[in-house]
Amino acid sequence: MKRRSVLTGGAVAAAVGLARPAVAKGANVLTYVPQANLANPDPIWTTATVASLHGYMVWDTLFGIDEKLVGQPQMLAGSDTSSDGLTWKLTLRDGLLWHDGEKVLSKDCIASIQRWGKRDGFGQRLMGQTAEMKVVDDKSFEIRLKRPFPVMAYALGANGCFIMPERIAKTDAFTQITEYIGSGPFKFLRNEWVSGASAAYARNDKYVPRQEPPSYFTGGKVVHFDRVEWQIMPDPASASAALQRGEIDWWENPLIDLLPLLKQSPGVKIEVLDPLGSLGVVAFNHTQPPFDNPKLLQAMLVAFNQHDYLDAVLGDQQDLGRTAGFFIPGSPMASDVDMDKILGKRNLPLAKKLVAESGYKNEPIVLMSPSDQPQLVAAAQVTDAYYKSLGLNSKYTSMDWGTLVSRRASHAPSSEGGWNSFCTGWGGLNVSNPGSDYPLRGNGNGGWFGWPTDPAMEALRDKWFDAPNLAAQQAVCKDMQRLAFQDLPFFPTGAWFTPTGHRDNLTGFVKAGLMLFWGVRRV
Repeated sequence: MKRRSVLTGGAVAAAVGLARPAVAKGANVLTYVPQANLANPDPIWTTATVASLHGYMVWDTLFGIDEKLVGQPQMLAGSDTSSDGLTWKLTLRDGLLWHDGEKVLSKDCIASIQRWGKRDGFGQRLMGQTAEMKVVDDKSFEIRLKRPFPVMAYALGANGCFIMPERIAKTDAFTQITEYIGSGPFKFLRNEWVSGASAAYARNDKYVPRQEPPSYFTGGKVVHFDRVEWQIMPDPASASAALQRGEIDWWENPLIDLLPLLKQSPGVKIEVLDPLGSLGVVAFNHTQPPFDNPKLLQAMLVAFNQHDYLDAVLGDQQDLGRTAGFFIPGSPMASDVDMDKILGKRNLPLAKKLVAESGYKNEPIVLMSPSDQPQLVAAAQVTDAYYKSLGLNSKYTSMDWGTLVSRRASHAPSSEGGWNSFCTGWGGLNVSNPGSDYPLRGNGNGGWFGWPTDPAMEALRDKWFDAPNLAAQQAVCKDMQRLAFQDLPFFPTGAWFTPTGHRDNLTGFVKAGLMLFWGVRRV
């Protein structure tokens, strides 16, 4: 398949000017263009990356992982574990205040862990092994376990377990919160949030950073700007022009086609901040026809070609891409088991034969494509072409990312507002191990969108949590990848690094799986 033409020569539109509230004279403002619209600002309710960025600005976490992916105290002064590993006592550090001035208390932490534990993969496992969580005093609480949970610090530090006031955290985990009070380094200015246009944050003057240097999600979160303003600019040409003219400071996700131009632009710097990159995913709705049929899914495995996806997404920047299995390349759990099934010669006649044998009845396949995310548009176009080449009744349906995020939660048939397939990307940290690899789960309606039910996969995941060492964990992950190629919970389209673009007078960026706003300063 040929790479689509995204931009014609010289097609650079004028940057979109957005109305901005009056800002105090002399205020130090960072202007940022995120990868997508902040449609749903609840980072527990949604797994959208843009909501996680928002989450790390507004809330804080008990632990945070460092650059070695090891959990370290963040909101905590420390933790103690009993000799049998069944009791964890967690103690909050001094100076933690909510944005409304109230103290952060142990009861807030317990309620937040409980809500997060209903949605997150690590959290669900932790809750399943927890006998009791109880307040010791205002600054200390205990987690009493039925079985040891040695990955506690990683679980609470790498997976968005954002601590919220108890009254907010008691919101049902499957209902969006409506109040955004945190204790993190920024305050969310809700009255300035216009979905589809802008969002704004003010430095939290009450925030007391840790004394350690920042490292991934932990350490001292020192803020150097009075305000951070997000401008939603779905047109990449407009964002590119604005960055080149200095009208914005930072563009999270520049269009791959524009990288050569931006690298040569005075005052602009392009760099990779995410050390693991992203994994591309074609998601299937396993609860609705036609992808509730295993034989039809096997036809996708025989037909789809990762190189076509990488070509479409990366164009001439192929050095940013890598072929991938079901765990992000470069992580300890990645392996080459059965990779010939995805990298070997494609067999379209066999794929068509499998479609015929599956009994496919020409059911429409609603393929959702996010119009404001060019990389995912490219992947969706390749997917649409593959579906049609197999004789499938593909209905390419374009919408913005916020609409897609809302619609993918629907369990209804596609004819009643549901869906059948979409393309997305997962941050490498999430898909680096079975605990947080949501699209690999087999827990049905309790899992990620697509909801495959696979008891054997869940049993392997349990085995991974109980594995005594790294070698045993890696052996389990090889079995998981082998099973995934058999049952195809999703199709991995390859992995890639996505450079970010910013004005060259910015420095201090923290390298992590998300764009982080502490440490960044203007020079």
